[in-house]
Amino acid sequence: MGRDLLTEELDLSLRDYFRSAGFILVETILRYEGGVLVLRILADRPEGGINMDECAILNRDIGRFLDEKDIIRDRYILEVASPGLDRALRTKEDFSRFLNEKVRFFLNNPINGKIEWDGLIVRVEEESVFVNINGENVEVPFIKINKAKLII
Repeated sequence: MGRDLLTEELDLSLRDYFRSAGFILVETILRYEGGVLVLRILADRPEGGINMDECAILNRDIGRFLDEKDIIRDRYILEVASPGLDRALRTKEDFSRFLNEKVRFFLNNPINGKIEWDGLIVRVEEESVFVNINGENVEVPFIKINKAKLII
């Protein structure tokens, strides 16, 4: 199985586990680092703020879960970590959780001639996020977002 398909399968398998454990799966990263396969999982609480002890517990429990499911056939290193204060926003749910927070957007295609915007998330809809930029609400379609992250 290719790494992209394996990452997708891991992501799907772990989402329900995280939800039932009261956490959010922010991102699943599977890649080789120095010839070693590393599975890096970024986790958070729905209200934000996961601590090191919780990451350690998740690491142990996810390791057992993955061993039982036997999804990864090769040897790997598992790391569970916080996404950090300036975490990336990827999904509609991410943007909804951070209403009224400042965000920096990097776009695939310009809006009003710019590909980088800073603003306050004011509304989230099915296909777009609305951001207040200098007093004006600008619609940013999710499909145009290359990267978005909280501004600390």
